[in-house]
Amino acid sequence: MATATATLTVDEKRRNRGNKGGDLAGTKKRLTSPWATIAALVIAAIWTVPTFGLFLTSFRPADLINDTGWWTIFSNWGFTLDNYATALQTGNSQLDMAGAFVNSFAITIPAVVLPICIALLAAYAFAWIDFRGKNILFIGVFALQIVPIQMALIPLLQLFAQGTVFGFPIIEAFGSAGYAQVWIAHTIFGLPLVIYLLHNFVSEIPGEVIEAARVDGAGHGQIFFRIILPLTAPAIASVAIFQFLWVWNDLLVALIFADGNVAPITKLLAEMTGSRGQDWYLLTAGAFIALIVPLIVFLSLQRFFVRGLLAGATKG
Repeated sequence: MATATATLTVDEKRRNRGNKGGDLAGTKKRLTSPWATIAALVIAAIWTVPTFGLFLTSFRPADLINDTGWWTIFSNWGFTLDNYATALQTGNSQLDMAGAFVNSFAITIPAVVLPICIALLAAYAFAWIDFRGKNILFIGVFALQIVPIQMALIPLLQLFAQGTVFGFPIIEAFGSAGYAQVWIAHTIFGLPLVIYLLHNFVSEIPGEVIEAARVDGAGHGQIFFRIILPLTAPAIASVAIFQFLWVWNDLLVALIFADGNVAPITKLLAEMTGSRGQDWYLLTAGAFIALIVPLIVFLSLQRFFVRGLLAGATKG
């Protein structure tokens, strides 16, 4: 009898494994199809062709760029590195290309770290701390994403002109006024979306883990640093990549708040075209010079980016 029961148990396990494998195969079959592959290839081509054309244009002489398109490269042959040499030498009395790169790093790194640190605390509070009005407050934070940045520029300028918030000298507290203004602006504009994204990941952590930590006597600080941070590391990396790309490629905030010797590379590229736009062809080379850093960041954190996108997609 025991042998028959054991044999039945083994058979049931085999059937369960077979059913699980069949379910995975069926799910994979439903999610992949020739039409989906063709659509992905078409979208990739549409996305890549303009970038490839911009890359070819950056190596063409100015007269060919002005007179012919990049798709005529075989009938109008010509390559040069003068565009890159001129772009690297572009500058003004206050700033050159090397200084613009340094400014971009000085602006982007704090503008990534600050909103993520604040958003992590807010995401944990919204997900695992019960307080009155939590849902209404979260909806309000989420709704801030639809507010255009342009509407906040004048109030921020007035705030920075005063130099204080509720009597606290916030500009002086951050050090250089030029950098501080851009850090605060990017932090304010990035917080609603960063809070929303991190909240989705933090709320997916099993409640049993949090309850077990509380039973063991862990407070909010210990839960946050020992459980939340390690488990949300891929999500943090994903959000950091998004925020880095947004801040690095930003021009609007830089035009308003970053003046003189604290201007980032995007503002220098905007000035590269000349007073009447006669040197617009230099933007093709300048764009790829500015693209180097985001490309390195994305490729180096790609595995974390993919893990972060997949985090919370399945349970169990």
